[in-house]
Amino acid sequence: MISSRAKHRVFASGFRAIQALGADRWLAPAARGLGVILTFHHVSPDPVPDFAPNRLLSITPDFLDQTLRELDARGFDIIGLDAVPERLAAPDYGPPFAVLTFDDGYRDNVEHARPVLQRHGVPWTLFVTSGFADQGGRLWWIELERAIARLDRVRISIGTGSLDLPTRSPQEKALAFEAIYRDLRRGTEADLLDRIAALCRQAGFAPGTVASELCLSWTELRDLARDPAVTIGAHTVSHPMLAKHDAAIAVREIAEGRARIEAELGGTVRHLSYPVGDPTSAGPREFTLAQEHGFATAVTTRPGHLFAEHAGHLHALPRVSINGCHQSRAALAGLLSGVPFLAWNRGRRINVA
Repeated sequence: MISSRAKHRVFASGFRAIQALGADRWLAPAARGLGVILTFHHVSPDPVPDFAPNRLLSITPDFLDQTLRELDARGFDIIGLDAVPERLAAPDYGPPFAVLTFDDGYRDNVEHARPVLQRHGVPWTLFVTSGFADQGGRLWWIELERAIARLDRVRISIGTGSLDLPTRSPQEKALAFEAIYRDLRRGTEADLLDRIAALCRQAGFAPGTVASELCLSWTELRDLARDPAVTIGAHTVSHPMLAKHDAAIAVREIAEGRARIEAELGGTVRHLSYPVGDPTSAGPREFTLAQEHGFATAVTTRPGHLFAEHAGHLHALPRVSINGCHQSRAALAGLLSGVPFLAWNRGRRINVA
């Protein structure tokens, strides 16, 4: 199986090739569609350590600024998520649009992203996981990284087997993270959480303590929600991979996550982001549930631009991740042109199966 590092080298080469050929310009009219919803997670100026398997989820404030300047240079209107249904229903409106979305509710979005966004005067959406705002819950991908960072050897049972891996160097730690992440993602979420909790205890810290360090509290969110440039969306209660759970749990996560936000912040929450958001985490059942529960839109992490046909699939909208492993103008040019997704989606504009 190709490693994460190798995949990113391939992606970087592809971005450079698209830019070198000028394909981000001459193919854009066919590939770009009507607009794009961009996905962000962390925004931080902190230096990246040698072992940072979640680095793809973090960009610098400078690169956020560069992204906004590139959007402006390419003629994108930056709009709020509320306006997306209307824009999809008006394919002849004019310039392409972009929507800025931030998942999970991290404190660095206020500390480091918000000043950049305010300087550009643009609207943005923050998708809040209510359990994280309670300063609890499990940011298991960060727990896994921190546990491996502390340990010199990892021993973990997965399914009917086990892994016993050295984790002395950054390279060994990266290989261990990939192996454990891959194998745990194949199983149930309950097993994933149990196994990572055991690793946390091996590493000397309690699972479930990351949210209070990294995520905005309800008090902080109430202040943010008063900003007219900010739309607060729902991201469930506990950030589960919804498709791995039965319908009753999925309904509870979707409904109670929104209800808690509305109770704490006031107003109506009209938009949902599916946690993880790939086909193994959100599919047709989840799309139907979001529609039945009255959300105006719901967003996935399936990659792609928006086309007029998405007006009929408002609860399965694709997004484009601004990836911390590719903080370059070549990457931005490729992603905003839509050209990589012609190959990625095999020419399909709609991917909702």
